[in-house]
Amino acid sequence: MDQRPNILFIMADDHAAKAIGAYGSGLLETPNIDRLALEGMRLDHCYVTNSICTPSRASILTGTYNHVNGVTTLETLLDNRWPNVAKALQARGYATAIFGKWHLGEGPRHEPAGFEDWCVLPGQGDYFDPRMVTRQGGRHFPGYVTDVITDLCVDWLTARDRKRPFFLMCHHKAPHRSFSPAPRHAELFAAETISMPATFDDDYANRARAAREARMRVRVDMTYQDLGLVEPEGLAHYWYENSGRPDHGKVPTDPTGLTLYDRNTGEPFTFATVEELDRFKYQRYIKRYLRTIVAIDESVGRLLDLLEESGDAENTIVVYTSDQGFFLGEHGWFDKRFIYEESLQMPCLIRYPAAFGRGIGNAIATNVDFAPTFLDYAGVSVPSYMQGRSLRPVLEGRVPADWQDVAYHRYWMHKDDIHNAFAHYGVRDQRHKLIYWYNDPLGQPGAHAGDEPPEWELFDCVADPFELCNVFDNPEKANVVRHMLAKLDAKMSEIGDIPAHDSASVLAAIAARQAENTST
Repeated sequence: MDQRPNILFIMADDHAAKAIGAYGSGLLETPNIDRLALEGMRLDHCYVTNSICTPSRASILTGTYNHVNGVTTLETLLDNRWPNVAKALQARGYATAIFGKWHLGEGPRHEPAGFEDWCVLPGQGDYFDPRMVTRQGGRHFPGYVTDVITDLCVDWLTARDRKRPFFLMCHHKAPHRSFSPAPRHAELFAAETISMPATFDDDYANRARAAREARMRVRVDMTYQDLGLVEPEGLAHYWYENSGRPDHGKVPTDPTGLTLYDRNTGEPFTFATVEELDRFKYQRYIKRYLRTIVAIDESVGRLLDLLEESGDAENTIVVYTSDQGFFLGEHGWFDKRFIYEESLQMPCLIRYPAAFGRGIGNAIATNVDFAPTFLDYAGVSVPSYMQGRSLRPVLEGRVPADWQDVAYHRYWMHKDDIHNAFAHYGVRDQRHKLIYWYNDPLGQPGAHAGDEPPEWELFDCVADPFELCNVFDNPEKANVVRHMLAKLDAKMSEIGDIPAHDSASVLAAIAARQAENTST
């Protein structure tokens, strides 16, 4: 029998690290996901290279940054003629399959390639009785989407050829907006009041304009659908500014005469003050989000139990992650897109009993490192086109001296229709984060022009973990700016991305400010 390891890659959509018990926030208990941390490695500095669904998935599959794989925004699709990790493993004898969310396009040019078996959701997919697509066409599956995806994975694992190692990607739709928990979890946390984040009332002072302009505030931008409320009939409440199409209505911000109704029970809600309405929105949001995750935790438990029962646990690499992070009310936000920490950090738990035990990894990792890691453990040479690096030495406690010291992130979809997030790129090392808001659509699909001038930000992630104070213009941080700018330039040069900034001009401006301060 082939002794190469099996690989089970489980990925949620928009699962924040803070909503996993093993990461220690206390927000949610996830006993099954936590089994991976208790028996394997928890990576504390795993970051996404573009905090949005489609581009992140392309980077995970190909091991490349988005300017290379061409999947820069939600409106760009992956050309399945390109090489990817599944194709490489399949060519070396692995049984390969993917079930769940794909979100990289449909049809002959964009459907999954490199997978012997696949059944995926078209687009975002539905939470209930989802339609799924295979090579043979599409059909609806009765039930809750997390359970349906898990059933497909269990059935495939049970029926597989045990003479071959497997590579299985279990891609959950949950807990993507609009958050819809399984009916069995509808009343969880009903009697609890979940604490609001310390930065919920952030006024975005001393930050780039992008923070103020983003349309992803819990108190202003959540829809009736997001919060599981009855949406009034009539004309659309909200229209997308750029495309001119309607969307679900946003819940009003004025409580005067307002009555909201639970979509399932009809329970009415009224509010005496704006603050009471704000608190209601947050509680509805966070509880629906957390309830939706509980079914994923159950799914992970089913898959881990199956590996134990089949005798495959010892020789199976199991990864649990999310395609990016998510704001859970920090800075008053939901969603992702930004390089700010809650959005940038990906949860990453990896168990492989045959090679390493329990531990915490503090080295910097990114989603482009996943594919090289799988190939390395499978005994397959990492191809030259891949830009990531195998995490094997990190997982096995022998981090080399030349390990990457920054994570690079670039969001291309300037002023997107839904959230109005500005285009930017930047780097984060173990202490600092440098961000350049270049604020230019650059002709990218789904990006839109505006009049926003470029801005820089620098944060000390140790002294200012909530990223509330931009110190880019602080004279005392001039040397840090120079240091981080050099790291940014080096990383962009290494991966072949084209800068929108001029470092010489930035350095000249710093020198001019220092000279002025000296003279005064």
